[in-house]
Amino acid sequence: MPEYPDIELYLHALRPRLLGQPIERMRIASPFLLRSVDPPIDAVIGSRVTSLHRLGKRIVWELEGDVFLVFHLMIAGRFRWREPGAPVPGRVGLAAFDFEKGTLILTEAGARRHASLYVVAGRGHLVDHDPGGIDVFTSTQDEFARQLRRENHTLKRALTDPRLFSGIGNAYSDEILLASRLSPLQLTSRLGDEEIGRLLTETRAVLSRWREALINEAGETFPEKVTAFREGMAAHGRFGKPCPVCGTPIQRIKYASNEANYCPTCQTGGVVLKDRESAPVKPSAR
Repeated sequence: MPEYPDIELYLHALRPRLLGQPIERMRIASPFLLRSVDPPIDAVIGSRVTSLHRLGKRIVWELEGDVFLVFHLMIAGRFRWREPGAPVPGRVGLAAFDFEKGTLILTEAGARRHASLYVVAGRGHLVDHDPGGIDVFTSTQDEFARQLRRENHTLKRALTDPRLFSGIGNAYSDEILLASRLSPLQLTSRLGDEEIGRLLTETRAVLSRWREALINEAGETFPEKVTAFREGMAAHGRFGKPCPVCGTPIQRIKYASNEANYCPTCQTGGVVLKDRESAPVKPSAR
């Protein structure tokens, strides 16, 4: 699922292409995409895009007339920028949004359709699409601490809860926790003030660093590969590979459809966390 750095990358690419441009046509190919009926989708044809911003892990297009399009890409939804009038891909295509200089296509890999689009009338109704998580860049350490301690959960679960924190998911929580030298299974009720301060600092640093790296890498081109597995990540997707800090093989624990990747030496005092699916990887003999 695209997280804060990926959503910011999309916004960086969409702004010069969409801002000030009227939507000339919309082609909805999947009946599962559009989740609202009032106002009708056709009502936005001809409206100009006046602003683009992030709402948690959602992308919001602000249009003339105080109308908003709210996109939630979920796990496999992606945007593609193509030539004007480009067709909607048959198997993965969900919709196409036609502008004078190009067509933005929304796709979703896999058999199931989870991505969604809502048409929202009035800024006041946007709150219905906001999970409520705080922005770590504008919150104080006290606010950050209160969110962590609101419920007694593991750090991994707390960081990825959209009701607590905005825009953090499975991939970047792994990176944040390794940088913070904290176990993904540490309970939030047992965090000290120093640990919370370190966690907030590293959360901001990791998200900012990846945001800038992705934008610099894309430049003026439209991003074609938005993925949760990036070259240069320290922990996420690196099971069995050496930790870039200490060289210990990265371990993982799986749960439901997610996983946590961590370094035993840097994060858990050398303890390999129990996991029913993944056998631990031992360091090679030297």
